[in-house]
Parts: sequence; C-alpha cells; structure tokens
Amino acid sequence: MLISLLRRIWILVFVVSANAFAGDPPVYSHPTLGAIKGADVVAYYALAPGDDAVIGSDDFTYVWNGATWKFSSAENRDKFIANPEKYAPQYGGYCAFAVAHGYTTSIRPDSWKIVDDKLYLNYSRISYLRWKVDMEEKIKEADANWPAVLDVCEKRGNCK
Repeated sequence: MLISLLRRIWILVFVVSANAFAGDPPVYSHPTLGAIKGADVVAYYALAPGDDAVIGSDDFTYVWNGATWKFSSAENRDKFIANPEKYAPQYGGYCAFAVAHGYTTSIRPDSWKIVDDKLYLNYSRISYLRWKVDMEEKIKEADANWPAVLDVCEKRGNCK
C-alpha cells in the first residue's frame, strides 16, 4: 500500500515537473543582440524582396518566448505584442535550410523570405539560395523536423 502511494506521488511529481518545463521551443537569440540578432521582425513585412533587414533599437524591446526582441519603432513593437505568432520567424528563427536537413544553426538577418505570410530566415546567402531552389519541399521537411531538431542541438550543446 505504501509503495503504491509512493509510486502515485512520484508519477504526479513527474507529470507536474514535465508540464512545468514544457513550453514553446526556444528562439534563436544572440547573447548581446537579442532575438534573431536584433532584427525587427515586423519590419520584414514592409520590405521588398532582397532588401536588407531593419535592425531594431534598444529603445523598443519586448521579451517574448524567452528572448528579447528589438524593434525600430514603438508601432512595430506594439504590433508584435498584439500578435507575436504572426511576426515571429518560423523554426524559432533558426536557419530554415538547416532545420530542413535536421539540425539548427544561426542566421543572418539579411537572408530572408516571406512565404504564405510566414517569415523564414537562413544562415547565409548561399543557404538561402539552396533553400529557395526547392523551397516548398524544404519547408515541408523543416516542418516535419521542427521542433525535434532541438533535441539534436541540445545533445550537442550547440543550439545557436
């Protein structure tokens, strides 16, 4: 009887602990620049394809999903606060090409594309061009891999 009670308590503690640590997958965040190296994610939606990213300011920040997001204006910050899922990049801001291939890596804010109203970022111009060649297939592959690829980077200790 005591063993049965202890077993139930242990299961309850395990379930509560697992739920406490469960949450949204982490966001790619630079230690000093913040989420996606300080780029204003809302600003991407006003850019023409190929334009450079707009870097946010320390004056307009918001902490969401464990990362500090920077914006170029109070208006962009407020749009993000109202609907962060609309503006946050896919795959936590990790490189879309890498996630499609089963791993994570950092990004360059200027290697981006909006597809079906979703922001995708890549590590470099080369990875962006390789991702773009068969973008629809790469998105399907990355969607299937996300967020399980985070287990790989966590085991390797290189979620960056």
